[in-house]
Amino acid sequence: MKYRPFGSTGLEVSVIGLGAMPLSLTPARPSEDDAIAVVHHAIDCGITLIDTADSYCIDTTEAGHNERLLGKAMAQLPAGTRARVVIATKGGLLRPESRWARNGRPEHLRAVCEQSLKNLGVERIAIYYYHRIDPQVPLADSIGELARLHEEGKIAHAAVSNHSVAQIDAARSLVAVVGVQNEYSLRHRLPGWQVGAAPPGTEPDTTGTLAASAKRGMAFVAWAPFAGTGQAKALGGPGSAVARIAGDLHVSPYQVALAWLLSKGEHVFAIPGASRKTTIEDSAKAADLTLTDEQIAELDRE
Repeated sequence: MKYRPFGSTGLEVSVIGLGAMPLSLTPARPSEDDAIAVVHHAIDCGITLIDTADSYCIDTTEAGHNERLLGKAMAQLPAGTRARVVIATKGGLLRPESRWARNGRPEHLRAVCEQSLKNLGVERIAIYYYHRIDPQVPLADSIGELARLHEEGKIAHAAVSNHSVAQIDAARSLVAVVGVQNEYSLRHRLPGWQVGAAPPGTEPDTTGTLAASAKRGMAFVAWAPFAGTGQAKALGGPGSAVARIAGDLHVSPYQVALAWLLSKGEHVFAIPGASRKTTIEDSAKAADLTLTDEQIAELDRE
């Protein structure tokens, strides 16, 4: 496993993190014991960055499910191991009737942050993201609440997710923003939001955030590095550059996709989702896979 500084936090974490969402999001999720085993195995593989959110649950009746699961998983580990793991969580999304909805009101962000502290069983959250901008609430109001939570010591570091360059800079004028989490993969290279996820004009253009975050000394965390659960199985189809390179290197197409992503900057992290030990173990191996310049260029052209 390789480790990098996470922005200006002073934290050094694994370049491959565990995206814990699949452990909670649908009724097909693993049992609690199996899910905790996946978390423990990820840590055994050298992963020290785990990504979650209070909205990772089937619906709002069990809000915080993923965080509580991680809290239980961490409580079972020795103190020394717990100290090495950084859990990042997010607030600002809801799951009414298994749909996604937004709430960026300051009072909501404060309430869910305080509940996240309880769910995770910690006194302070290492990295806390504003999950997705609520167009009904001024960005300054939402980020201003994160600034207050930071001042009060409830969050160690503030970060943003699904933000454009302009929105990142607006947030940075209110609080030190250590990282941005946007979608990025071989399929979505802007990086931008998932194609078709929302009507045109309703989402920020996140083009340029990869380069902008590097210039600002921020971490860039790529969500959906396999283009989402629905597209992951199609990665590395017959005749693709991904499949050919994976065959030449005797690795999975997923490792190739992650190694390509990590090659895009020393500030880049990937958080592939996993609900099985085998999948997170395979993803973790990508940290030690180095692609040649020719292989990267071929993937860039695909």
